[in-house]
Amino acid sequence: MTPQPFKAGTVLLVRHAKATGQEPDAPLTPEGVAQADALAQQLCALNITRLVSSPWTRAQDTARPLAKRYGLDIQTDERLTERVLSGRDLPYWRTALRASFAFPSLRFAGGESGAAARRRIQAVLNEKTDPDGVTVFVTHGNLLALGLGLNYEGWAALKNPDVWVCAQPAYRWEPT
Repeated sequence: MTPQPFKAGTVLLVRHAKATGQEPDAPLTPEGVAQADALAQQLCALNITRLVSSPWTRAQDTARPLAKRYGLDIQTDERLTERVLSGRDLPYWRTALRASFAFPSLRFAGGESGAAARRRIQAVLNEKTDPDGVTVFVTHGNLLALGLGLNYEGWAALKNPDVWVCAQPAYRWEPT
């Protein structure tokens, strides 16, 4: 089945393809490169007019085949970088992450609360969505989950890559 073009104002939220690590400069794995190419192929008939990405390498590497296919520049926005849960290594990070989804205002030392991260991604979506076209935002799993209002289990179920389609302006990104 051939995908049909979306109506103007549609947003595609994309979690980056499989990467070699969590650092900002972590590139895609060979599997991730193939995933990014396949993603561009799958989205090739959707009339994409704007591409906005986290400046982190794995997000840019995921966006690049799509940008090439459409002849678009990748607009980067720092607000699409991954949420920092804590400024220090947390050996119990999954427990801490689960708690942060349950209590959005919870903030660990040196980290960002879920509520603050959600406001950050929603601001980008409100400011950078092309009302006359289809916008793709490439970001990271935790931030994507928060922007979508998912819980911990929703975050845990995300794949690399993952694509969520949201119709605008029927859905307005509102802070909670």
